[in-house]
Amino acid sequence: MRLIIRIIINALAVLLAASVVPGIRVAGFGTAVLVAIVFGLLNITLGFIIKVLTFPLAIITFGIFLLVVNALMFWAASFIKGFSVAGFGPAFWGALIVTAASVAGKRLFGSRSPYY
Repeated sequence: MRLIIRIIINALAVLLAASVVPGIRVAGFGTAVLVAIVFGLLNITLGFIIKVLTFPLAIITFGIFLLVVNALMFWAASFIKGFSVAGFGPAFWGALIVTAASVAGKRLFGSRSPYY
């Protein structure tokens, strides 16, 4: 049940990002749900590998580079039909909105992770 709630929160965050950030387009709620799922899967798999490989750069930049990696994962999700991101700038701000909503959702509805 928590997973479904978190996916819905992330989908709503994708819709919010599309309405606030110029350059992000989402066809509808169903597409936003699919984007939320794919974005999560990309962050778990490819994002993890990239974060491990760029760990020294993340340390040098005090973690700011992790926002760049997150934006790249958001941009990578734009292969989904009905979802488009016009460039890195919209991807950065869209990923920031979705990540903030995800963290807020974890705080509100609890998480099994001891790190949040």
